[in-house]
Amino acid sequence: MNVHESQSADVVIIGGGIVGASTAYHLASMGARILLLERDALLGTGSTGRCAGGFRLQFSTEINIRLSLLSLPMIMAFPEETGWEIDNHQNGYLFLLSKPEEVVAFRENVALQNRLGVPSHFLEPEEIARLAPQVSLEGILGGTYCALDGIGDPSGMTQGYAAAARRLGARIHTGVRATGIRCSRGQVEGVETDQGYISCGAIVNAAGPDAREVAAWAGIDLPVFPERRHVYSTFPFAEAPRNHMMVIDFSTTFYFHRESGGVLMGMGNPNEPRSFNLNVDQDFLEKVLEIGLKRYPALADAAINRAWTGLYEMSPDAHPILGRVDEVSGFYLANGFSGHGFQHAPIVGKLLAEEIVLGSARTLDISPLRLDRFRSRASIREYNVV
Repeated sequence: MNVHESQSADVVIIGGGIVGASTAYHLASMGARILLLERDALLGTGSTGRCAGGFRLQFSTEINIRLSLLSLPMIMAFPEETGWEIDNHQNGYLFLLSKPEEVVAFRENVALQNRLGVPSHFLEPEEIARLAPQVSLEGILGGTYCALDGIGDPSGMTQGYAAAARRLGARIHTGVRATGIRCSRGQVEGVETDQGYISCGAIVNAAGPDAREVAAWAGIDLPVFPERRHVYSTFPFAEAPRNHMMVIDFSTTFYFHRESGGVLMGMGNPNEPRSFNLNVDQDFLEKVLEIGLKRYPALADAAINRAWTGLYEMSPDAHPILGRVDEVSGFYLANGFSGHGFQHAPIVGKLLAEEIVLGSARTLDISPLRLDRFRSRASIREYNVV
């Protein structure tokens, strides 16, 4: 970074994943002078580049459903808006339910989704068998499906937003580490980096799993914690799924979808501690395959090609923490997506741009997602987290 060229900006964005890139693009579209900082050599190599890439309308709370309803058209229209081609597959999400309480909860979810305009529906086991004949339905009581859900292209969208932001004048610097924030009298003044100081009137914290540390620089206690998730891909095999439908065994959180002629799959570990550990636990694969073979027997003919991990940035209620904070004027949050950052990044970037430039988010009221919800009122937990 040349500090003499980049020593000031209207807004500095800390974090070059898809949330940061989307925010840069939407702010630049509204005429703001933007500088985005990414500590790694490339954009989107953190949680964005390690995620499974799903997008869905099937959530359990109105605010998450509304975020998805606004974000989904932006994902599907991305090439037209940005001029950047991406690889999207809209083959739906299928949730498999094996406990009576899950059936009750998901029926309620579908009713809420339908009221908000989501064309999801509940499936009996025989309907699931017709939709996904390769899936073993042992112990399955029912499921839900929405054909508008799908698999997207996190890396492609990050690069596309960044390219479009640059065309609009945004400055994006990789290999630059933010190290601190200067504030005076409750107002942000600038960002310290390992390559110089940048003065600015606003800062967006889009630092993913590192968001808690960045917030602390401004004196903010942000309840966002990293949680490791494993992902595996197989070599191509004959009985791989024919389309990219995401199948999720909800009680175990095992999921899979077609990827490059094979399968991409993963599963949450209920005993996973909070940490920044990105090492692959070789023993955990045995647990994943035990569940996977039970639910998708064709995996017996597959061979593991790659294994990697990524970090969910978890919030206490599994909803994002968005917008301004009371304590420091000019400091904005885009954090705590709890595994849903990719799919909500398009609309989140737009909402933050509205809040920063116009004074408030106009497309959707984000006040229920502000940080102060944890202090002043009870938050509502998102049930449908995998």
